[in-house]
Amino acid sequence: MRLRYSQVAPGGYQALVSLGKYLSQETALEVVLLQLVYVRASQLNGCDYCIGMHTEELRKLGEPDNRIDAVTDWRGSDEFTPRERAALSWTEAVTDVNASHVSDEDYAAAKEFFSDKDLVDLTFAIASVNAWNRMGVAFRAEWPTQPQTGGDGFAPFSASEAEPPEMEAAEGEWDDEEMADDEEAVDE
Repeated sequence: MRLRYSQVAPGGYQALVSLGKYLSQETALEVVLLQLVYVRASQLNGCDYCIGMHTEELRKLGEPDNRIDAVTDWRGSDEFTPRERAALSWTEAVTDVNASHVSDEDYAAAKEFFSDKDLVDLTFAIASVNAWNRMGVAFRAEWPTQPQTGGDGFAPFSASEAEPPEMEAAEGEWDDEEMADDEEAVDE
């Protein structure tokens, strides 16, 4: 990991954490639907950390691998409900705003399955995961092989965790304590 942004800018980090808590605790959106959206946006943005985290979250929620694997090509799959398909389509439109600027057709399709409030909340969810994806990609967050909880986390909008999982530094990188120890050794 290039740097631990949660420590460098804790106020910004906590703002995203708060949005995630709102989405998971105070909206009518289904947890599985949110996780599917998080996986799809993360795939589009190439954030391996978020793909790993949200895929694992779907498994914890009991989602079968065939549904999780089908998210990549959801349009060609019959694994998803019409509401989930609408959410995945909206996710693509909002994530890649440059392609269509979220067309009237995209909006009308989403409105068939979501109330005004749910559509706003869904859009907040997409905006949130896009922000986390950009942090993960920019600072090279890596999904640990054995996820941990607590501490300096990333994308804290999983349904089963009050605190986000801790991110591991990439191989060969220093944590803050190791860096301080090394600097002291150089000063001596």
